[in-house]
Amino acid sequence: MKKKYYFMAGLPRSGSTVLSAILNQNPKFYSGPSSAVLQSMYALNHSLINDQFFAAYPKEKEAKMMISSLINSYYSDRKEPIIFDKNKAWPARIDYIQTYITDNVKIICPVRDPDEILASFISMIKRNPYQEGQSKINFVDEQLVKNNLPINDVNRCDYIASAKGILGESSQAISQAIREGHSDKIHFVEYRNLVDDPLNTMKEIYEFIGEKYYDHTFDNLENKDKEKDLEVYGLSDMHEIRPVLEDTSEDPKKVLPEEIVEKCKGSDFWRRLNLVK
Repeated sequence: MKKKYYFMAGLPRSGSTVLSAILNQNPKFYSGPSSAVLQSMYALNHSLINDQFFAAYPKEKEAKMMISSLINSYYSDRKEPIIFDKNKAWPARIDYIQTYITDNVKIICPVRDPDEILASFISMIKRNPYQEGQSKINFVDEQLVKNNLPINDVNRCDYIASAKGILGESSQAISQAIREGHSDKIHFVEYRNLVDDPLNTMKEIYEFIGEKYYDHTFDNLENKDKEKDLEVYGLSDMHEIRPVLEDTSEDPKKVLPEEIVEKCKGSDFWRRLNLVK
């Protein structure tokens, strides 16, 4: 059975894991953790472009088939006919989707106030202190150490929001898609709307992708695809979700340094695009 592919990107700590858990209630859907599909496609394409044997005897059609086959191979273990592939870089690689996967590009982008995102990261880091015998420290502090920067909340936030940080990278990817005229291919899902009005939020997602609505429930939620959060990210609960859909996050002003709160003002760029309902 040929699978249909949609995509999920957006900002970190904005509800993509709980949204996947809700989508997975639909027996026709599968939305898993962030996948290696895009990086694998890019790596194979780059390898072929720079290969002397391919340059000497190029087989463009066959090369395209090789790259196109990656996503089907990656999800060959899934029986569901509709897949949501998750990668925060997809908005910056819409050309890959169109060239190798589908012309019907639909990217769901969960978003959230940047100060709430940073506060979520800082709170998570502080409830996951490094323990003796642990394989690694959290991925944020790891980068500060590598760059000889003091470990404090200001530097943590600056790194997360920088061009090389997870918030900065995902923001740049979305901004690039908008600049390139792909706003019609993106559906923003506000974290607050998902938590406070999940029914209408889900109906809007179904309308965007053009699929028949499934009657979802918003309790007894579970992330069945456990990732190796502690081993890979140094944070044991990075992708844990609560069984009931609710916002329990602290006020960013109580978590973040004042200068970080000030820096976040006006950084909700997507809301100025008149795309979020």
